[in-house]
Amino acid sequence: MILFGYLAVGAISLALILLSKSHRAMNAFSILHTLAFLAIGLYALLTTIVPAFEAGSEYFYVDHLSIYEVLITALLFFLASVYANGYVESLMHAQEMPRNNLKIFYMAFSLLLTTTTLAFLSNNLALFWIFAELTTVFSAALVAILSAKENIDAALKYIFIASGAMLFSFIGLIFLYTLYGEVLGSGTLNWTALMENAPLLSPKMLTASFVFLFIGFAAKSGIFPFHTWLPDAHSKAPSAVSAILSGVLLNVGMYGILRMYAVVRQTQAENLVSQFLMVFGLLTVAVAVLNMLLQRNLKMLIAFSSMEHMGILLLGIGVGTPLALFWTLFYVLAHSLTKASLFFSAGILHRQYESNMIQDIRDVLFLQPVAGWGFIIGSFAIVGMPPFPIFSAKFFILLEAFQFSKPLVFAILLLLVIASAGFARFLIKAFTRSSKDIGSGRSEKTLVPYVVRLGMKLPILSIIFMILVLGVYFPEFLENLLNEIVHELGYL
Repeated sequence: MILFGYLAVGAISLALILLSKSHRAMNAFSILHTLAFLAIGLYALLTTIVPAFEAGSEYFYVDHLSIYEVLITALLFFLASVYANGYVESLMHAQEMPRNNLKIFYMAFSLLLTTTTLAFLSNNLALFWIFAELTTVFSAALVAILSAKENIDAALKYIFIASGAMLFSFIGLIFLYTLYGEVLGSGTLNWTALMENAPLLSPKMLTASFVFLFIGFAAKSGIFPFHTWLPDAHSKAPSAVSAILSGVLLNVGMYGILRMYAVVRQTQAENLVSQFLMVFGLLTVAVAVLNMLLQRNLKMLIAFSSMEHMGILLLGIGVGTPLALFWTLFYVLAHSLTKASLFFSAGILHRQYESNMIQDIRDVLFLQPVAGWGFIIGSFAIVGMPPFPIFSAKFFILLEAFQFSKPLVFAILLLLVIASAGFARFLIKAFTRSSKDIGSGRSEKTLVPYVVRLGMKLPILSIIFMILVLGVYFPEFLENLLNEIVHELGYL
């Protein structure tokens, strides 16, 4: 059974990490954990009849959407675990992370991978809610792992906002369970049952339930106005964790919104909810972009960019056409990979300059060429420049949105230009500065290249290769997978 495989590997990995006494062993078991999850996911995709219930229970379900998200999750965790080998060692060497926290870091990392995977495999909405809450706890622990006051504050803010908003989702669960029970005699929160009987549900009550559920899921994904935790948590967390927060954890909330919208779009509430999602998508992009324009903190810039892209994903879901959904799903993959490369690059630059501030960065391409080019290429990719994959995803989403609202598309295009200007401003100011341009002060000291382990460079180079390939070549197996998801969600 696929579910038992994930649970067994997760439990064994956690036990091995707990018994390990060296950083090398903990990191090795973490890497093996992620590779095993990747292997199980590929096995499920290639050899198992999907969709199918798991463990003889209606509460766990494997379909193409869940396995797609699980594979993205395992891939990002694998890259982050490889990167963490050298990165975590550097944190301990710089005394930013107490060595006593090492085991806690890898245990939380392992538990986060397992609970995120179980969230995507949950067929029951209440079960999904529980696992989503657990991912908040474990990811907050990883944010606070450095034990600095600002990290602890960011973690507490994250828990307070995300978990507080999820209480509204709990109210939505009660509404939805009651609504289903009144119509069909007994209540349920299973995705499959809700999809099958959605046309029988009252559009007004379903809309009310969706709004409450949206509040919690939107907070999980950093959607305006529930986004205030995101910039602090993503910028203060260790870069290996920031990549996971942006590339994986934000997807959990969007996954819940997409599943619920697939139910709603089968009813007369579709148009109202579609407009609701597009409005919040626009507001999210606008708030993020305005914060990016004059940003002076490297990781803050990347964090607000994550928020911007969540807004575009929300817009793609709200458009609600099969083509828009297809490219929204592709966007999820492209964003996850690209954002991970940016945070990995930012982690190396922070080690070099001991700062994320623009005024402290200089001689980048001389001191750290891999991280420097990784950030430059990642910046071009994340703003949607061709030939990178986000370009095609944005193009087709906006093309579909143009059929619904021309002013909305023009507003988004203007905001995307401003976002590009924010990245361009940062690149020009930080990456063209050399030591001879520095006046007086702390930055006047001579800088020598920080020795970066190969394990920290390989994930960046691997991601650059992947996004370049995806930008010019669309694999047939990926196209078939995304089409299967569109079909299973009732769009075709």
